[in-house]
Amino acid sequence: MGTNRKILSKGISYMSWALPALFIGPAIIHFAFINKLQPLYWLILSIGILVCLTGMVLVFLGIKTIIKSMFDK
Repeated sequence: MGTNRKILSKGISYMSWALPALFIGPAIIHFAFINKLQPLYWLILSIGILVCLTGMVLVFLGIKTIIKSMFDK
């Protein structure tokens, strides 16, 4: 039972893209809440939420792909 290294590297790639998204998303949301009087408040807030959701999806895909590389034949 070996590890498929191509699939493992794809999973690690997902996780490496998820890490910045999980830090940048809350920073954007915090920036939006600080600047509530700006005209683009809702746009900045929605971008922050979208980045956070993208980070969570990438974490899920990364873990799923890493598990698949270890246990599938």
